[in-house]
This record gives sequence, C-alpha cells and structure tokens, in this order.
Amino acid sequence: MNKKKFWLMGPYLFWSIAFIIIPLCMVIYYGITDKTGSLTWENILSISTPEHLKALGLSLLLSFISTLICLILAYPLASILTTMSRNQHSFIVLIFILPMWMNFLLRTLAWQTLLEKTGVINHILSFFRLPSLNIINTPYAIVLGMVYNFLPFMVLPIYNSLSKIDKNIINAARDLGANGVQTFLRITFPLSLPGVISGITMVFIPALTTFVISNLLGGSKILLIGNIIEQEFTQASNWHIGSGLSIVLMIFILISMIVSALLDKDGEGTLL
Repeated sequence: MNKKKFWLMGPYLFWSIAFIIIPLCMVIYYGITDKTGSLTWENILSISTPEHLKALGLSLLLSFISTLICLILAYPLASILTTMSRNQHSFIVLIFILPMWMNFLLRTLAWQTLLEKTGVINHILSFFRLPSLNIINTPYAIVLGMVYNFLPFMVLPIYNSLSKIDKNIINAARDLGANGVQTFLRITFPLSLPGVISGITMVFIPALTTFVISNLLGGSKILLIGNIIEQEFTQASNWHIGSGLSIVLMIFILISMIVSALLDKDGEGTLL
C-alpha cells in the first residue's frame, strides 16, 4: 500500500518540484547574488530605495483597505447565509463562485470597460443626467478591482466558521440574558475568529502581490510593488533586483501565514 501511495503521489511531487521548488530556488539564488554570481544583499536591500518603499507602502495600504472592505462586506453576508436553508445558501454561494469560473484577467478587463470615461457606467449615468464617475486610473479603481476579485475568498472561510458554531451556545447566551450585541462580541465573533483570520490571509496576500489589477484599472500610472517586480523581470531584464524584491514580499507572506497558523491552530477557518 505504501508503494501504491508513493506512485499516486508521483505526479504531484513532479509538479511541486518542477513548478514550485525549482522556481523558488531560482528566485532565492538570483535574489542573493549579483551578475557575477557573487553573494550580495544589495538586491534585497534595494527595497529601501524611495521608489520601492513608496510602491511597497502603497501596496500595503491598498491591500489593507481592500481586506478591510472585504471583511465588512463578507461577515454580514456569511451570517445571513448561516440562517438560510441548504438550497438557498447553496444558490447564493454559487452566485459568488460563478464569476471565479471566468478568467481573472477577463473579469478585470470587464471592470476596465465598465469604469472607463466612455464606459457603460458613465453612459447610464449620463442617460439619467447624473455626474459621471471618474475613478478609472486611480487607487479607488484598484481597490474596487481587488474587492471584486477577492471577496469570495473572505466570504467562504467566515461562512465555514459560522456554520460550525453550535446554535445551542447562542441560545444559552440569550437565555442567560445576553442581548444581540453581547452575544456577537462574546460568543459569535470569538468563535468565528479562525475563519476571519483565514479570510484576511487569503485576501491580503494576493492583494499585496497583484500587478494585473493595478496595470488595467490603474492605467500603469500607479505602481505597486508587484508592478515594480514585474517590470524588473520583463522590461529591465534585471532578475536579480526582481528576485530580491520578491524575497521581501515572501517575507511578508510568511509572516502573514505564521500569524494565521498561530491564531487558527486547529485549522477551523479552512474551506474544508
């Protein structure tokens, strides 16, 4: 049986080695060496330049805002879903998951078409003689794109945690005189915290590393750290600086994952 399991794991092991471990080793190698192959920390320390610090700071800010908005929108929706019947909440979840079946790039391009100055939204506003919406190529459009694309990753973990809460605990709190606010603050929210932490991690990390959304909805005028890294690899052909900045981002991702693991030791916030 052990040999059979090993052979069944073979395709996954090959995939992991070829497309995860080897590329990761290449990024680390280029990140800590210069063009001559000598060991250096300059590539990683290049994050301290004003341009890179500005891009990193803006990335962290927009990622935080997007994650916060997703949390504010997702928690009430997840709470409502737990009160619905199985057929009802399955339909609502399907509505959220359905756009994810479409290519990420196409979804973002659709928002670019909607938000353009001569786009669909402004045509509708103009028809009703309302002021036009000019948020394309601004941070607001980038945040909108992040929230739209990553909101399902916040809803599902929170819903999973809320659905696991024993209703008898809620009823017991009410019987003991706790009002709705007290029940939420002392019972519901603490028990759903693993899902919240998982959702925050699943939204914050892709929002921090994205460059497609800022390219399309920011018009390449707003540079996030993901855009800087993408330009270093594709335009400047400087794999060393690009890899060094990628290592810095990986450090942020690792910190986020460690915090998530510490706060959700039992894995209650996972989607399974």
